[in-house]
Amino acid sequence: MLMIQVSETAKKKVIDLMTEGGFDASKDFVRVGVKSGGCSGLSYELDFDKEMGETDKVFEDNEVRIIVDKKSFLYLVGTTLEYSGGLNGKGFVFNNPNAQRTCGCGESFSL
Repeated sequence: MLMIQVSETAKKKVIDLMTEGGFDASKDFVRVGVKSGGCSGLSYELDFDKEMGETDKVFEDNEVRIIVDKKSFLYLVGTTLEYSGGLNGKGFVFNNPNAQRTCGCGESFSL
């Protein structure tokens, strides 16, 4: 099983946003993490990064290179990063099979 999967729509949006932000999707990273907070206890973080930390784990799916810090790793196993556009789209959505409770915004969860 892949650590984090990236849907086709998320891949296109990530590459567009990386390019707009001055990043190169072929060599730079999408940093995904988990932090305390949000309405269900934990919330997701998503950012772009050119550097990899000593304890980061690297994954690649659908031409997107993802780095995850050691602390967030266990929370994110099996997660799919999706993108929901359109009028009432939520933007990036984490489809996390480990989450036992989520909130309506899809940005927060608990285990």
